[in-house]
Amino acid sequence: MAIKRGLSSRNRGGGGGSRFSIAIIVLFSLLAPLIFFFGRGLYTSTSIGRNDTLTGSNKKDVDWRERVASEHVKSLFAKEVIDVITANTNDLGPFSLDFFRKNNFSASWKVVGLETAVENNATSTEQNQIAANIKHEASRGKQDEALGDDHSQFVDTPTNLARRQLRDKRREKRAADLLKQDDEVVVKLENAAIERSKSVDSAVLGKYSIWRKENENENSDSTVRLMRDQMIMARVYISIANMKNKHDLAQELQNRLKESQRALGEVTADADLPRSAPEKIKAMGQLLSKAREQMFDCRLVTGKLRAMLQSADEQVRSLKKQSTFLSQLAAKTIPNGIHCLSMRLTIDYYLLPLEKRKFPKSENLENPKLYHYALFSDNVLAASVVVNSTIMNAKEPEKHVFHLVTDKLNFGAMNMWFLLNPPGKATIHVENVDEFKWLNSSYCPVLRQLESAAMKEYYFKADHPTTAGSSNLKYRNPKYLSMLNHLRFYLPQVYPKLDKILFLDDDIVVQKDLTGLWSVNLRGKVNGAVETCGASFHRFDKYLNFSNPHIARNFNPNACGWAYGMNIFDLNEWKKKDITGIYHKWQNMNEDRVLWKLGTLPPGLITFYGLTHPLEKSWHVLGLGYNPSIDRSEIENAAVIHYNGNMKPWLELAMTKYRSYWTKYIKFDHPYVRRCNLSE
Repeated sequence: MAIKRGLSSRNRGGGGGSRFSIAIIVLFSLLAPLIFFFGRGLYTSTSIGRNDTLTGSNKKDVDWRERVASEHVKSLFAKEVIDVITANTNDLGPFSLDFFRKNNFSASWKVVGLETAVENNATSTEQNQIAANIKHEASRGKQDEALGDDHSQFVDTPTNLARRQLRDKRREKRAADLLKQDDEVVVKLENAAIERSKSVDSAVLGKYSIWRKENENENSDSTVRLMRDQMIMARVYISIANMKNKHDLAQELQNRLKESQRALGEVTADADLPRSAPEKIKAMGQLLSKAREQMFDCRLVTGKLRAMLQSADEQVRSLKKQSTFLSQLAAKTIPNGIHCLSMRLTIDYYLLPLEKRKFPKSENLENPKLYHYALFSDNVLAASVVVNSTIMNAKEPEKHVFHLVTDKLNFGAMNMWFLLNPPGKATIHVENVDEFKWLNSSYCPVLRQLESAAMKEYYFKADHPTTAGSSNLKYRNPKYLSMLNHLRFYLPQVYPKLDKILFLDDDIVVQKDLTGLWSVNLRGKVNGAVETCGASFHRFDKYLNFSNPHIARNFNPNACGWAYGMNIFDLNEWKKKDITGIYHKWQNMNEDRVLWKLGTLPPGLITFYGLTHPLEKSWHVLGLGYNPSIDRSEIENAAVIHYNGNMKPWLELAMTKYRSYWTKYIKFDHPYVRRCNLSE
C-alpha cells in the first residue's frame, strides 16, 4: 500500500520511534473527515467538468473549498506527511472510495478519473443512474466505517451491482452480434457455393463427375479404403524387409497381405465385406506396427511409395490407351445379330423374281412438292429405325419420300427389308452407290485419295508412327474409307430434280413431325443446321489446323461449329454457289492431311463457312452416344435425337438410359429379328 510504505519509510528515517507513530495515527484520525471532504470536492469538480461546462461561480466555490482544505491539512500535518500524501496522489490520483476499497480501506472513499471503459461507453441514462448510486453509497460510507473496515469489503454495493449488470448486458449484446455476424457469413458462403455449383458443366464431367454418389460422403466405405491402405504399406515393408534381410518378417507380411487380398477381393463397399474383415484389419495393423518399430526409415518409405505411385501411373496410362483402342474397335464392329439379319435378308432378296424387287410410287421420287429425305447407310436395322420413327411422327406420311443409298454388300438386305416392311403410305427407294458411274476418281478427289498407296498405308500398316497415339485411332474407322460418308457433298448430282432435301444420319431417332423444316427461311444460305458452339471444343480450331496459312487466312478459329445428322439443304442455292466445287478445291489441298484429319465434318465446316443458317436447338439434340448427362426433358422435347459418338444404340456399349428411345421403333417380334436373336 502506498500510504503504509510512506509511513514506514518515515519511521525508519526518524528517531521518534513509537511516539511519532502514535502521533501520526491521532493526526490521521482527525484528518480523515477533511480528506474525505477534500476528495468529495475534487470528485464533484471532475464530474461536473465531464458533464457540463462549469460556470464562473461554481469554479470559485471549488477553489475556495480546495484552499480551506489545504490550509487545514498544512496546519495539522508535518511537511514529510504532506509530501507522502502528495506523492501518492500524483501516482494514483486523488484518494477515493474505490481506491481504498480495493486496498482494504474504508468504503467511504471514491476514486476520481479511474472509471472503467464500461462507464465511458454507457448511455447518458445509465450514467445518471450510476451517479445516483454513488451518492447513495457515499451516505452509506460512514455507516460502513462504524461496522468495521473488514466487513465493508464484502458488501455488494449498488454501484458494483449496476456496473456488473451493465457489463452483463453489453457482454450479451456483443455475443448476440457475433452470432448474428456468424449466421450472415454462413449464409453468404452457402449462397456463393450454390452459385459456383451452378457454373459446373455436368456434361463435361460425364460419368466421372465429382458429384457421383460415392463422393457425397467422404467417410463412405472407409473400411475398404483402410484395407487398401494397409495392403499398400504391407508391400512397402515387404520390400524394405527383404532389403534388410529380415525374411521372416517379410514372409509374415506376405501372408497377411494375401489374407487381406482374399478378404477384399473385388469388394468396393463396406456392406459387401466378409465378417472376417475386422479381424484381418486388426491383425494386419498389429503386424504393420511391429514392422514400423523395427524398420521404419522415412527416406526408404518415401522412396518406395514414390516408386509405387509411378508404377501405378504408368499402368493407368497403359490401361487408358488400351481402353481407348478397344472402345474404338468396338465402335467399328457390327454386332452378330445385325450381321445375321443382313445376310438372311440378302439371300432372300436375290431369290426374289425381278418383278417383285421394285418399290411402288416411283413417280414421287422427283416431285419437288413433296418432303424428301436423304439417308446413306450400310446398317439395315439403323436405317429402319430412322424411317419408322419419321413416318410414325409425321402428320401426312403420304407426302414423305425416302432416298436410301447403301453399298453393294448391303444393297440386297436394304431392299428386302423395306419390301417386307414398307413405310406405310410414304415412298421409299434404295440405290447402290457403286452404280453411280459419274462418281469416279477422276471427278472426286477424296475417292482418288482413298485409293492412293499413302492412304492405304495410313490405314493398314500397323507400325505406322501415328498409330502410337490413341487420339488418331478414331480417324482409322472404316467408314472414312466408304464413299457413303462423302456422298453428302454431291446431293445436287444425286438428286438433280429436287429443290430442298433433308439429310439424316443413320444414328438418329425422329420424335416429331419434321415438315416445318421445309418452311424455314434460310436467308439465302445453303445449309440449315443446329450450332454446337456452346462448348469450346466445338469451334473451328478444334477441327482445323490453324498453323497452316491457308486455314489461318480464310477462317476464324472461334467460329461456331455445327452438327451433321439433321441438315436441311437448299439445292438451288447449292448449285448457284458451286458448293461441290468449293469442296473439291479444299479436298485437293488436303491430300497430305495437313489441313484437317479424316472425316466429313471438317471439310463440311470449310465448305459451308458463311453459308449455314442456325436452327433452333430443339430441332436436333446431340450427344446420346457419349454424354451421360443430357437432361431428360431436353431429350423428350427434341424433334431429332442423335447418338453421335462411339456408344451407338445397337452396340453392347450403348448407354442403357438412352437406348429405349431407339429400341421402341424396332419390331422385335419380326421373324427375321427373332431368328437373329436381336432383343431389347
